[in-house]
Amino acid sequence: METLHLRHACIEDAVLLAPLNAQLIQDEGHRNAMTVHELAERMAAWLRADYRAAIFEVSGSPVGYALYRVGPEHVYLRQLFVRSDFRRRGFGRQALEWLWRNSWAGAPRLRIDVLVGNTSGAAFWRAVGFKDYCLTMEMERPIDI
Repeated sequence: METLHLRHACIEDAVLLAPLNAQLIQDEGHRNAMTVHELAERMAAWLRADYRAAIFEVSGSPVGYALYRVGPEHVYLRQLFVRSDFRRRGFGRQALEWLWRNSWAGAPRLRIDVLVGNTSGAAFWRAVGFKDYCLTMEMERPIDI
């Protein structure tokens, strides 16, 4: 059985996190068109500000990560990703448990955003205990206005 190891990320890990973030964007059907280089710069900026990250590793190889911000009322989990070849083995659930124990110990709740079209992601979140709370809607600017 493979053992999942987690560690807190540092700013230098932004280059390691960026390709994983690109895979997350593709998997969830997000419209973000940033390059891996741009994603690395954005990740580094987040890590310099108020975001923190954890990297998930199996046999020393990165298999996923979490990017989050701890606030006074809740933790906002901006991104959680497990590589597709490591999914459905309990690693996402293990990562959440580790984060609750090691990063979010005093937090009363955890919030996430899930794209409506990301049905497998939504199914995972419900399976680990999340409940629907709100629905954010948006509209593109009409061409004729």
